[in-house]
Amino acid sequence: MQRYFIQQTSVPQDYQLEPEVFKHAIRVLRLKVGDHFELTDQQQQVAEMELVEINASQARAKRLKTTRPQVELPIAVTIACGLSKNAKPEIIVQKATELGAARIVFFNSAYSIAQWQAGKVPKKLQRLQKIAQAAAEQSHRTQIPTIDFYPQLAAVPFADYNVKLVAYEEAAKQGEKQTLYQVAQKLQQLIELGSNNLLAVFGPEGGISAAEIDFLQQQGCQPAGLGPRILRAETAPWYLLSVLSFVLELG
Repeated sequence: MQRYFIQQTSVPQDYQLEPEVFKHAIRVLRLKVGDHFELTDQQQQVAEMELVEINASQARAKRLKTTRPQVELPIAVTIACGLSKNAKPEIIVQKATELGAARIVFFNSAYSIAQWQAGKVPKKLQRLQKIAQAAAEQSHRTQIPTIDFYPQLAAVPFADYNVKLVAYEEAAKQGEKQTLYQVAQKLQQLIELGSNNLLAVFGPEGGISAAEIDFLQQQGCQPAGLGPRILRAETAPWYLLSVLSFVLELG
């Protein structure tokens, strides 16, 4: 069943489809009277809707029932990635959203090949936010991740997070195996205490520089290996989110 997000605190009993919802549901999916779809409101409630009327430019649906499914990760994970080239930020946003990230931020890294001009940042973030929304709808989440950009690593608000790590290729090469496991255990304990957020930092294609690692460690980030294989810049965040889902949701 197709899901859409609406900017309302609750879904009305009688709902006139908003233009974007109408375009996708009626024009693209060709839903008909009697077909069902879902709406998610700003309180993460999901309403099952039934189409009751369709005309040339408008459609109306009635609310059948409302639920509050528990589909979000039990911790709020922020993925912070050094800016990668080409379409990699879009891929990172799409897949990290499907895997449960609460927030995705990009920053200019020492080894970033790509550079975003200041005047183009709002447009790029707007596009990435739309990608996040589409991915959240497709994966039936109840929350759309926030997408942000920082011109430099030092601008990331490290103090806002309880647990912080940085995926470090050199740590993996040296056989480091315990940090990610220990972080997952700590997160399990924090969930029980009601304090539950994580910042995970990843480098771009060239990795994280030694100076950046020193800075990140000063901010409380623990260097972590992600297994014996070297992962691409866009793959590493997905690996981490998959591990967290396995440990915290399926373990």
